[in-house]
Amino acid sequence: MQSGKLTRRGFVIGSTGAAAAVLTGCSTTTLETSRSEIVPIVHPVLETTYGPIPNEQFPLPAIPYQKIDKRYYRQMVSDPTGERPGTLVVDTANYFLYLTYEGGQAMRYGVGLGRQGFEWSGKGVIQYKRQWPRWTPPDEMVARQPELAPYSIANGGMPPSLKNPLGARALYIFQNGEDTLYRIHGSPEWWTIGKSVSSGCVRMINQDVVDLYGRVPGKTPIVVTSLPRFSEA
Repeated sequence: MQSGKLTRRGFVIGSTGAAAAVLTGCSTTTLETSRSEIVPIVHPVLETTYGPIPNEQFPLPAIPYQKIDKRYYRQMVSDPTGERPGTLVVDTANYFLYLTYEGGQAMRYGVGLGRQGFEWSGKGVIQYKRQWPRWTPPDEMVARQPELAPYSIANGGMPPSLKNPLGARALYIFQNGEDTLYRIHGSPEWWTIGKSVSSGCVRMINQDVVDLYGRVPGKTPIVVTSLPRFSEA
């Protein structure tokens, strides 16, 4: 497995996804300027990658990237998946999503995953994708959580907004022509990246899902699997 450290060749900035160099030693530590004042270190590349996106239907606020484990930052890495270029791979063991490229490279994103008992795995395709989608929890979820009834399929779902659980973008996974009810989507809850908290979907930082959306056409193949345990050594 490749190293999770950021390198000069390994990072990608901007929602357009252009490859760019990154300084080594990106840190999430703080500098103590006085006994009472702690100032987070600011990294200019990450400030761009996870800064505000004002030209959205609902302008996206900046993400406090200093509070996120640096392994989950968007970055180009050596491809560990063995899948052909142009494939999405969700690695449920390590909370990563990969988009594979030619030359043994892959764009890697950090993700949050479903709670135990709600996961889906296998192969499918991205049947379609949406910007600022409506959220329509399936009837089974509404049955478990009656408070979601106002957003049921019958009631038309929840309109898009910054608080919508599907975030700024959603990619819809189908298998054998059937909707798996499994999505790759944005989330305002950036602190859930690297954790198992949602009800079965792959959640991303909104800035990252906007980037991914621009890279992935419809009918892109997707594999949801468990890769060997990631090591930063």
